Amino acid sequence: MAIISEVLVRANQLAEKKLYEFVTLSPAGSPMPLANGLKQAVDLPLSYSPKLDALFVLSGDIASEVDVDELRRGIAALNADRLPLAGIGYGSYWLARAGFLNGARATLHWQEINAFTDAFPEVVVSGNLYEIDGNRISCAGGAALFDLMLTLVGEQHGHEFASQLSEIFALERVRPGSERQRIPLATRIGGSQPKLTDAVSLMEANIEEPLSTDDIAYYVGVSRRQLERLFKQYLSTVPSKYYLSLRLARARQLLQQTSKSIVQIGLACGFSSGPHFSSTYRSHFGITPREERAQRTRIMPGN
Repeated sequence: MAIISEVLVRANQLAEKKLYEFVTLSPAGSPMPLANGLKQAVDLPLSYSPKLDALFVLSGDIASEVDVDELRRGIAALNADRLPLAGIGYGSYWLARAGFLNGARATLHWQEINAFTDAFPEVVVSGNLYEIDGNRISCAGGAALFDLMLTLVGEQHGHEFASQLSEIFALERVRPGSERQRIPLATRIGGSQPKLTDAVSLMEANIEEPLSTDDIAYYVGVSRRQLERLFKQYLSTVPSKYYLSLRLARARQLLQQTSKSIVQIGLACGFSSGPHFSSTYRSHFGITPREERAQRTRIMPGN
C-alpha cells in the first residue's frame, strides 16, 4: 500500500494539481493485519466504496482469513466487468479465487507461481514482473510495484512525466512488464547442486568478458565433463548455450531500456563485433537488435 500511495502522492506533487485520490477498503471495513503483526486501518468497507477508476487488491500471503464470497460480492457490485482490477503480490491469488482472472494473463510472486498455476488452470500464469491484460492487472509486488505504477502513470500522463516521477524515486530505469522475475536458480533446481549455482553466478558476473567453459569448471572445482553433465541434467542445455542466452537476455534488456548504441551493447555483452552480435541476436530472438529497439520505441508509453 505504501508504494502505491507514495507514487500517487508524488505524481500529484509533480503535476502541482490533484491527479489522483485513493481510498483504503477491506471486505468488512475492519483493520487488515500486516506482515509485521500490526494492523492497517481502512477508510471504508468494500460495500460502501465510492465510484472507483481502479481497484487494487493487496495481500501479504495466501493464508489470510478472507471471506471470498464477501470479496466477490463487493467487487461485483463495483461493475467488475468494466472496472480495472489489479492484484498486487498475493492479491492476484484472491482475485483468482473470486473468479475475476479467468482467461486473463496474470502473475504473482515467484514463490507461489507453481501452486498458483495448479490451483487456477483458467488463468494464464506468467513469471513476469507484472501483467496488464485489458482491465486485469497483476504484479509480483515488491520493487516491481514501482515499475507497474510508473507504467500506469505513463499511460495516462505520458512517458516524460513518468520519467520525471521515476527520478524522484532515484530509479535508474522503469522495467517493462515483460521482464521476468528473478527466480533464484537454487529455488528452480533445489539447493542440492551448489557447483551448478556457482557456475551460473560466475557467468552472470562475467557478461562483458565471457569465461570459457574450462575456466568456469576450474573456478568451481569440477571437471569440464562434470560441469556439462550438471547443465544437461538440471537445465537441459550445455554451459556455452546457457551462457549465451544470459548474454543475449542482458543485451535485450539494454536495447529496450537504455540509449546505448547497438555496437556498445554488443561489446558490453561479450560480442567482438557488431555483425557478430546482430547475427547471433537474430538467430536467437528472430529479429535484429535494430528491429528490437524500433519495436520497443513504438510501444513506449507517451510515444
